[in-house]
Amino acid sequence: MTPSDPRPNAPGTAKDQQAPPGNEKWTSERVLDPALFARMANEFFTASPDIARAGARNQPAAMPEIAIAPAGAPAAAAPPGVRSGPFPTEDDLRALPTALASLFGSPLGFDAASNPTPWIPAIPGEFAQLASVMSPSFSFLNEARPIFGRLSSAATTLSEPPVSLKEFDKNSAAHGTPNVAPDISHPASIEAPQIPGVPFRPEAVERAAGFGFLGEARQLLPSDVPETLGRKDLPADRLPDFDLSSRSFDVNEIRRDFPILQERVNGRPLIWFDNAATTQKPQAVIDRLDHFYAHENSNIHRAAHELAARATDAYEAAREKVRRFLNASTTREIVFVRGATEGINLVAQSWGRQHIRKDDEIVITWLEHHANIVPWQMLCAEKGARLRVAPVDDSGQILLDEYTKLIGPRTRLVSIAHVSNALGTVPPVKEMIEIAHRHDAKVLLDGAQAVSHMPVDVQLLDCDFYVLSGHKVFAPTGIGAVYGKLDILEHTQPWQGGGSMIVDVTFEKTVYNVPPGRFEAGTGSIADAVGLGAAIDYVQRLGLASIARYEHDLLLYATQALLKIPGLRIIGTAKEKASVLSFVLDGFRTEDIGTALDREGIAVRAGHHCAQPIHRRFGLESTVRASLALYNTCEEVDALVAALWNLKQGHRPGL
Repeated sequence: MTPSDPRPNAPGTAKDQQAPPGNEKWTSERVLDPALFARMANEFFTASPDIARAGARNQPAAMPEIAIAPAGAPAAAAPPGVRSGPFPTEDDLRALPTALASLFGSPLGFDAASNPTPWIPAIPGEFAQLASVMSPSFSFLNEARPIFGRLSSAATTLSEPPVSLKEFDKNSAAHGTPNVAPDISHPASIEAPQIPGVPFRPEAVERAAGFGFLGEARQLLPSDVPETLGRKDLPADRLPDFDLSSRSFDVNEIRRDFPILQERVNGRPLIWFDNAATTQKPQAVIDRLDHFYAHENSNIHRAAHELAARATDAYEAAREKVRRFLNASTTREIVFVRGATEGINLVAQSWGRQHIRKDDEIVITWLEHHANIVPWQMLCAEKGARLRVAPVDDSGQILLDEYTKLIGPRTRLVSIAHVSNALGTVPPVKEMIEIAHRHDAKVLLDGAQAVSHMPVDVQLLDCDFYVLSGHKVFAPTGIGAVYGKLDILEHTQPWQGGGSMIVDVTFEKTVYNVPPGRFEAGTGSIADAVGLGAAIDYVQRLGLASIARYEHDLLLYATQALLKIPGLRIIGTAKEKASVLSFVLDGFRTEDIGTALDREGIAVRAGHHCAQPIHRRFGLESTVRASLALYNTCEEVDALVAALWNLKQGHRPGL
């Protein structure tokens, strides 16, 4: 039996359950047809833009108990004003608020006349744990609850919650959360986390209090879209790419998405701290590759059969996902390559050969991976240009004043790491780009180590080129992408020749394709591009802002723990850094440390990490690098620290 709500005149009490005028038999105690009710509610919430304009401001306190008709019983009559039939009409939908009010004993607060603008809920980009049930009448919509913010302590305590909320209340109590009901008469009491870069709209919080669970079905309007623009009139390309995570960040749940993390190495659970070399793959990516080869495998763009269409659609959909991921302005700015290394070589051999002349200068930094050094050395040797290098301080951060002095009228290109693979340093790239642009130099960012750790917006950064590797962001190996500003790509000659990159070929001349096809000669890694799209989907479901916060906290925890080990020195201590911990331990060779940790099932990288110059800046030839990712945990850090302590004290790990 459902306990009664202790509040006077609460919905569900005898006084409140009075039949609406003209239909005395219609009460919540009457036998209803659940299918009719569900169909009407779904149509009401999704089908009518006119009704969807208004946000509900009054929330029913509890769901009235509805008796279900026994098998074979005739369907109940429709609510007053709503005709029966297989599909509700627009008039039916307009009448539904009154019908629902008769069931719940509370008006739903629709007033289209006073609220003519389309109602689109504000969806926060980061989710707080729910302190109470905001919509007890719709408590079955569990997946929707995270879009509500944490409720204020001013809410009224319920002495005995309805039965439908008992399980939730047990979970809340287990997490130390008070069992409270929201005071929705004061929308300001709701704390709504905000999407970075999106202005806070208090009125959106008020509206979200009514039907906030519709968040997964709608997007926030861009700031330049007129208020009168209806939902069905909004072009797909005008929708912003906000970080709309659909679940809270639960590292234990995330770890279950990665089957290889269940592997055992040397009899121990695998601890993967080699993420800067490559990341592991979630089941969603593995399944997407399997589906492609089972149902879509074909070459693309050059056939009229069904599988070619499927493969082409999947490939180009992946390009669109990369575009959104980087916030490029068009898919024509996204070129698929094998990885960041090939991307840098593409820019060097196409744009570089075309624009670098004798005595021109290319500027890089001490932080660079060999892939961002050697191609420019080769180009400078070919063209008679000069390679200049910006120094770093003892923490591993760029000396910005010295960098500024290097940029001058002969500077044609600046190529810098967005995140250092050896130290984890995050240089002040936006400021460095601005300095380079003052002298009309182009800027390439090597984003291989950045894209899995932080949001990237190439338009905000204003870089001219951006390269990434898929396998560093939970995608397959052998796939990556180059972003290039469209006006630059359109005036850049191709690097490789072959199929797909042409429009017309004769023995006298070749007409090249437009970007990005111009730079994608031959058959690319089609399935892996599709896998990259699946990996981007996975990361964006978690939310890069949430990932960055979690990894930052884990990095701090690991740093503090490692520094307690006598004789251990962390190389790279810049204030701004990502999830990389490179270190040396007095009395031990780095390769011996790596071997000892492997006996414990702990995978780290021991060596120069394809970044010899920055190691030599610190007087070293190699370090041990533990690099973190979204699936690593404090317990794994503890295991690493314990193994290093044992090694330091003379105990051989694993024995």
